Amino acid sequence: MRRADRLFQIIQILRRGRGPVTAEAIAAELETSRRTVYRDIADLVGQRVPIRGEAGLGYVLDGGFDMPPLMLTPDEIEAAVLGAQWVVARGDAVLGKAAQDLIAKIAASVPERLRPFVLEPAAGVPPSRTPPPDGLDIARTRAWIRAGRKIRLDYRDERGALTDRVIWPVTVGYLEAVRMLVAWCELRDGFRHFRTDRVVRADFLDEPHGERPGALRARWLRAAEERRRSPLAQACSGGDPGGDAA
Repeated sequence: MRRADRLFQIIQILRRGRGPVTAEAIAAELETSRRTVYRDIADLVGQRVPIRGEAGLGYVLDGGFDMPPLMLTPDEIEAAVLGAQWVVARGDAVLGKAAQDLIAKIAASVPERLRPFVLEPAAGVPPSRTPPPDGLDIARTRAWIRAGRKIRLDYRDERGALTDRVIWPVTVGYLEAVRMLVAWCELRDGFRHFRTDRVVRADFLDEPHGERPGALRARWLRAAEERRRSPLAQACSGGDPGGDAA
């Protein structure tokens, strides 16, 4: 847990406590040491958070204290809501639910005068076509991207040929009508784009591919830029995004 998240959680623990909360209890909930809790409490007090108490007795958060509200401008609110609406309409099920929760949290966090910018935004996302069903778990794929692990695919290309691929997933692209998985393909020894609806089977391997996710993504971006600049790629643009690329 990041230190900033831990400090916030300490405030939350003290806020819901009906009496003094010991450092031992806080440490147990946060799965850290009492020494770390003592240090964090001292830091919070130094930041003028009204915490009373001392080591060995317990800590109490004075009534009336609250975290500062989420301060966003009207344009920032509408930008965030517009982006979340897009994800609700075009993202996978897990991201879509998270986007709905995000809109609700923004509405609950901003001052009352700004709430219409969340609930009645001036900008919106037009209806979209429902993408074909994915052949693999997109939420788990995103987790494997972050973890830097390999995925084995049974993949059917546009001609119907079925191939067995081991890939290093880079990113998921949410296009208007389909979703694409960008990955380094061990079979093709290069970056390829896979339509998620053409995946027949996916095995999420525990084996790491050995590159940092950020470095792999940067390498893909460089390769994509080089390909975009090539005369052949410019002449062939406009084809099936999930066709021969895989």
